[in-house]
Order: sequence, then structure tokens, then C-alpha cells
Amino acid sequence: MSLILVIGGYGGFGARLCRRLSRAGHALLVAGRSEAKAAALAAELPNARPLAMDREGDVRGVIERERPDLVIDAAGPFQRRRYEVPRACIAAGIPYLDLADASDFVLGIAALDGEARAADVAIVAGASSVPALTGAVARKLAEGMERVFSVDTALSAANRATGGASVVAAILSYVGRPVRLWRGGRRSRAWGWQEMRRVDFALSDGTALRGRLVAIADVPDGELLPGLLPGRPAVTFRAGTELSFHMLALWLASWPVRWGWLNSLAGARFWLLALYRLTSRLGGDRSAMTIVLRGLAGGRRLERRWTVIAERGEGLEVPTLAAALLAGDMIAGRQPAGARTAASLLPFERFEPALAQLALRHEYNERDLPPPLYARVMGAAFDRLPPAVRRLHGVCRDSGAQGEGRVERGRGLLARALAAAMRFPPEGRWPLHVAFSEADGVERWTRDFGGHRFTSELRAKGERLVERFGPLRFAFDLPSGPDGLEMRLQGWSVFGLPLPLALAPRIGAREWEEEGRFRFAVSASLPLIGDVIRYNGWLSPIDDRGDADG
Repeated sequence: MSLILVIGGYGGFGARLCRRLSRAGHALLVAGRSEAKAAALAAELPNARPLAMDREGDVRGVIERERPDLVIDAAGPFQRRRYEVPRACIAAGIPYLDLADASDFVLGIAALDGEARAADVAIVAGASSVPALTGAVARKLAEGMERVFSVDTALSAANRATGGASVVAAILSYVGRPVRLWRGGRRSRAWGWQEMRRVDFALSDGTALRGRLVAIADVPDGELLPGLLPGRPAVTFRAGTELSFHMLALWLASWPVRWGWLNSLAGARFWLLALYRLTSRLGGDRSAMTIVLRGLAGGRRLERRWTVIAERGEGLEVPTLAAALLAGDMIAGRQPAGARTAASLLPFERFEPALAQLALRHEYNERDLPPPLYARVMGAAFDRLPPAVRRLHGVCRDSGAQGEGRVERGRGLLARALAAAMRFPPEGRWPLHVAFSEADGVERWTRDFGGHRFTSELRAKGERLVERFGPLRFAFDLPSGPDGLEMRLQGWSVFGLPLPLALAPRIGAREWEEEGRFRFAVSASLPLIGDVIRYNGWLSPIDDRGDADG
């Protein structure tokens, strides 16, 4: 009978994992700082005994003395954690597994790969909901796709399942702090617990959790999944708790950290735990997760979605499933030596029997996505555009292009003030990156001229394209042909109030293909003021390696 040492074995996730491992026939060492708590759980399980163990103490000595067949670290949080436990396992020649979901810790495990191979031992990080389960689902959804454009995950936990001290500490470690993401074809940055959204989690039988708030969370998926899927897609992970006022309070608290007034909210851990205890009877015990993948399959633009809704607090079991599966593999010697993440180690089919035993329901859905914005506005004329122009406007959720732009500003004082107010780039020749994002039929273009950024939003209104810069909206016709397209201004407004076309800026915009590249030229001037800005250049879509084609 195999012996597994579980650090944090009597904690929220650790206890559930211990019970799952015990049912699978493993003998257990239930380890943690409190021998009394460890003994209480061990008394419930066959072939289990307690072990007093401080992870900050003589970990190597304990592991050498007990000689388990596998060590599992289930004691979060893993944010800012070092690698004493896996290093102790490598030194002892004993496999190691953890339930970490902290980006830095999971991604950094690869630094131990050489040591683990030399010791002929398997070291695996992230055997939890992220990145093990999310990686399995994303790879399942991507089957048969030539390219994946985006992966959006939302996780909403029941209020009665989110108040553990380690969970609170993990959240507070990144609220308001930078989070690494892959967006627009390049590495990007978001902010923890911002970009808040309301999400509906719904199944075809009518079961639903509607309007739950979720916000940016710092998990390994943002770095790992782009490299596992065709097309190197943008990956965003949002998480949240059931109660909206919890979410809004954390969102408000994130701003002082983002602004640099506070280094982190770690010091507020006591107060947040107190808030949770005061509100622990509110809400329910239903959790949910959805993973939405958008891409191309056989030339079709598709959205594939996996949704799971857990009842009766069973959502707390899900983070233990991957660890239990991988524990069996590692003890049986089915994981090779080396240090790696769990993101690509398990196919989704291996999770299905365990999911079927829980009080939850899950399902897949697929639907066709509408054509790109410019195709909807232009109709059949879109197909007659030059290939480079057509490709750049084939935005599906997220893409990017890079090239070069040359900027000229107007000479008058008022013209320069207007250009500055619109956040147009200064004069010069600049490396250019444009990030395209799309949601609900609206495209957002972020143009980056050598670090000088300005953004606009584009949408369809009948047969016209409407571009918004702050309170200003401009409606364009798009005359086109095999040589390219133009944008001809047909109306404008401020704060929704239509204004006379005679007073409108004189906007010229043209797009064409030259030597296989997308080329553009844009100018804007005002009556009595003259030129405000001119810019032109070229762009090439970024391929799945993060390089510009062409």
C-alpha cells in the first residue's frame, strides 16, 4: 500500500483530498502545524496517522525520516512561496505534487527541471482547478480548430466556500497589482481584481446562476494556455465570490494599490476575514465555472463553451480532482522525471468519472459566430478587398498587428492642443502595435506608437461604421474595391447630440495592400484650424509565435 504525505492535510482542500485519496486505497500521513487537527482527521480515515510538520521548519528531515511514496502540498497560499518542499523531495528522491494556483510559483517550477531529472524524480505544480482542469477543458474545446483566438474563463465561488484564511491571503496578494496576460498578440498587463464583469452561468436545462460579478485573477493560465493551443490565443481568467458587495469592496480597495499608495492589501487580511464571518450566512452553496473558447474550425468562426454548476458546496471538491488523478499516476511511475506544471498532463476524459460522482452538472455548447464587423457593414464588398486588408479586419475576439507608423502634427497651437487632448502620438517615426479586441459586436482598437497609445471603439450602425473617441462619434461610409477601401465621413455627434456636417473635422482615411502588406494613411483637420494630425505606415498581423507575418 502506498504512503502519501499531505501537507495541510486537514485544511479546506487538504481534508477533501485526504478523503479522496483514502477512498482510492492509499495510506496517509495527515500533516500540518496542529497535531490535534491532524489527529482528528486521521481518526476518521483508515490507514491514516497524524504528523506535526511545519513547512517553514525541517521539511527535509521529516521527509527523509518518514520516506513516503509521494508528497502533496495542499497548504496554501502559494503566492510568494519558495521551493523548500519540492527541493526537499528532490534531495530525498521522492515525487512531489501540489495544489498551487499562484502564477509565479507554478510557472517557476520549471527552474527545478534539471535537478529533478538528475535525481530521477517527478515534480508537478498546479494540480488543481487551474491550470490542470482548465488546461484539460481548453484543449478539449480546441480539438479540430486550426486557430484559437481567445480563451475566457470565469469562476464564481459560493459565499460559504470562500472564507478560508489561505483563500483570502491569496486574493489579497494580487488585488490591485499587475497581472501578466497575453493579449493583442503580445505580452500585456492587467490589474488584479479589476476589469469587473457580470457573467451568467447557464445550462440548457434552465439551471443558471445569473449576474455574478467576476474580476481579473492572477492564475497561471494567462502564461500557460497560449502556448498549448493553436494560434497562441489571448487568455483571460476572472474569478469572484457570490456576493456583489464583497466584489465591489475589493474592487474599490484595488485602486490604492494600483495607484501605488499601498504596496498590497495583505495587511487587510484580518479585516476581510472578519467581514466574511459577519456575512457567512448570506448567499448559498452554489458555485460555477465557464470556459469560453473562440476560434476557427474548417473555416467557420466558432464559439465553444464548457459550463459547470455545482450544488450543495460540491464546488470545493473540484480543486482536488486533478491531484487525486495525478497522485495515482506518480505512484505508479507514469510521470517521467522532471519538473513541470499540470496544465497539459491530464485529458478532460479522465475528469469525467469523478465529476459524475459529485452534485454538479456540466455541458458543452457550440455556436457559430457572426462575421467580422467590417464584413457586416460592407456585405459582399468585403470579399473583394485585397487579402491583406481583409485579413487585418477579420477580428475575432482578440488579435494584434505590428509594423511602423509615421506621425505629423499640425503646426498651430490650437491644433497641437487638440492632438494632445485626443492623446494622439507625437511627431516622428515609431514602431507600431495595434491590439484589436471584440465583444458583443464592438471592436476596440488600441494603437501604440512607440509607447504612445490612443484607443477608439468601432461598431455597426446600419450600413455605416461608427467610430467613437470618448464623447465623439463619427459615422463613415466605406467605399471600396479591389484596390482597398476609404472611410468617408457622413455624420458626427458629441455626447450623442448630432452636429452639422459642415462643422465636422475633415477626415481622410485609406487602406490598401502594397507588397503583401496592409498600408494605411489617415489625416484629420478642422475648419479655421487646419491640420491636426496625419499618420501613415504599414501593419502585419502577428502570427502564433508573436511575430509579424511578412
